[in-house]
Amino acid sequence: MTEQAASAVLERLCAVEWTGDWDDAFARLMSRRVLMREYLRRAAVWAQRYSAESAWPFFDVTEYAASEFTLSPETSAGLQACLARVTGGESIRRTCTGAVRLAVLRAQDPAFGDGLPDLYEPLVLFYERGGEFLWDNAGSLDLTGALMRPGTLQGHLGSPLLPSLDSRLLDVVDAEGRITYYAAADRKGPVLRQRVVRGEAHAEAFDQEGLRWEPVGRPLPTSPQQAQGFGLVWLDEMEAFALMAAFLAAADGR
Repeated sequence: MTEQAASAVLERLCAVEWTGDWDDAFARLMSRRVLMREYLRRAAVWAQRYSAESAWPFFDVTEYAASEFTLSPETSAGLQACLARVTGGESIRRTCTGAVRLAVLRAQDPAFGDGLPDLYEPLVLFYERGGEFLWDNAGSLDLTGALMRPGTLQGHLGSPLLPSLDSRLLDVVDAEGRITYYAAADRKGPVLRQRVVRGEAHAEAFDQEGLRWEPVGRPLPTSPQQAQGFGLVWLDEMEAFALMAAFLAAADGR
């Protein structure tokens, strides 16, 4: 069982195109940013649970939670072979190691990390959807095409939980342009987005049945500050993703 857990994670990491096609990674920028933000949130929760705050955000949590834990020689050899292909710096190698070790540890002891979400799953998905990230000289994360400040551990502890990392939703948030999300004030209506591509605005609504964006027949605010005048509220991209996940879950449950 433990070897199967390690093998599944290793297989995914070894299949990553760490320095893949730039255009492909850029096309998945929106979903990669959501995944990175969710990883930073989960990492903050795990770091707080296991007194690893000083190592946040990119760390191997098992070094703090189970310092005497070791991998089998076979798994360790497979991991080292996988890490030899990794590009992008020590932060990536450290989290890949953590992903494998945590998978084995939780297979051995299902109660380990009880109540906590899978720490590394958002980051493994991030890698699968475009490869590496880099640090720039100002302390920002380069997600291939956009810079993102990692923020603080305390700041991420208050971030909203993503109820799903459904690949269908990850695919549907990826789009060209500058995107702003809105919803009705009661947050019970559809998720709306204003997408601006080369100066041209596209007002769209999320259709959870067809898993696509459909044009809407009315204009949307051109900035979050204008939302109230349209009877709408502005949504952060994480809040929009969580709301879409809830709508999709309701549709799937019918």
